[in-house]
Amino acid sequence: MTDPHTLFTSIFTAAVTAADPERTIRDHLPPRPKGRTLVIGAGKGSAQMARALERAWDGPLEGIVVTRYGYGCDCERIEIIEAAHPVPDEAGLEAGRRLLAAVAGLTADDLVIALISGGGSALLPAPPAGLSLADEIAVNEALLASGAPISAMNMVRKHVSGIKGGRLAAAAYPARVVSLIVSDIPGDNPAHVASGPTVPDSAARADAFSVIETYRLALPEAVMAHIRSAAAEAPMPDDARFAGNEVRVIASAGLSLEAAAAEAERHGIEAVILSDAVEGEAREVGKVHAAIGREIALRDRPFAKPVLLLSGGETTVTVREKGGRGGRNTEFLLSLALAIEGLPGIHAFAADTDGIDGSEDNAGAFADGTTATRLRALGQDPRALLARHDAWAAFDALGDLFVPGPTGTNVNDLRAVLVLQR
Repeated sequence: MTDPHTLFTSIFTAAVTAADPERTIRDHLPPRPKGRTLVIGAGKGSAQMARALERAWDGPLEGIVVTRYGYGCDCERIEIIEAAHPVPDEAGLEAGRRLLAAVAGLTADDLVIALISGGGSALLPAPPAGLSLADEIAVNEALLASGAPISAMNMVRKHVSGIKGGRLAAAAYPARVVSLIVSDIPGDNPAHVASGPTVPDSAARADAFSVIETYRLALPEAVMAHIRSAAAEAPMPDDARFAGNEVRVIASAGLSLEAAAAEAERHGIEAVILSDAVEGEAREVGKVHAAIGREIALRDRPFAKPVLLLSGGETTVTVREKGGRGGRNTEFLLSLALAIEGLPGIHAFAADTDGIDGSEDNAGAFADGTTATRLRALGQDPRALLARHDAWAAFDALGDLFVPGPTGTNVNDLRAVLVLQR
């Protein structure tokens, strides 16, 4: 059988390829309009989506999309802007202004194609009147450290924005807006991808307050005052300005997991998809995956070995001690590695399909029953590293980081646990 690292790399490639906009976007193109076709977009996969759209579109085309620094690509008719992620910056602020300006003054004969993928929330800061970029950054940093699921984070973000929560589509009215979505959201609700700049949902200010209270978010007083005001309310889905619009999810975690499973079976390993919508604290999800792996390794239940367990979705990390260099996938793996320490025959992999886990240049890492033991041999304490959210340092010391580079898409995390015959 192929060695575990090679197998994991192969299934990651299959998962990413299944979400490649070059393969998916042609099947979701709207008909050409009488008037202009304007492209707007935001997200870590938006530049590659724009390039794929240019190649597939038969007719005049213009537009602007924003992506993360280092994630751009060459386009002929669509301008690519790069900005900061996961913490917004001035380049993103300017991108938001330009997108809103681009959709102003359109007519009912015009078509707006919105290319939306994960990461767009940070890439499109647009603080409403009375708030600043610093306020939006403070909100973003508090949410990232809170441990809240992505849907809850975006519920708050859309109430502290002049562009999210459907506001960008509303600004394009009366033009028709067709949103092509690469979903990184458990459950694939398109209104939650990038906080839904072109897709409204029914969440109200009361829902945002509930998230703030539940996760004890310490937000600037100016932000709280804004959320208390009627100006924070986003348009609802039944708003007449959205009546002619259309939303299409062109790639998702579920489809990518199916491709990963097929690739594993091509290597002769049975694959089981646990779920494409796993959420929760990364270290706790790691323990659960480890427990299932141990049960299979020791008792051949609920599945017989050899078998590959797959899951998708997005875990979270509640930051209790700052200063560590780690992402949710490496934190998941370090927790799992501690739970399977000394047990042979279990190998694990986790990576973000956009190519970046957290703020470093790795997408994830590899782990097995020797990971914690090898760390101790290097003079490192794996439990202390986990406690201070420094899982990146653990896997860097072992040479077990996975660094594929930017992938051009984003359907969230791919987790894999391989259980072999002992």
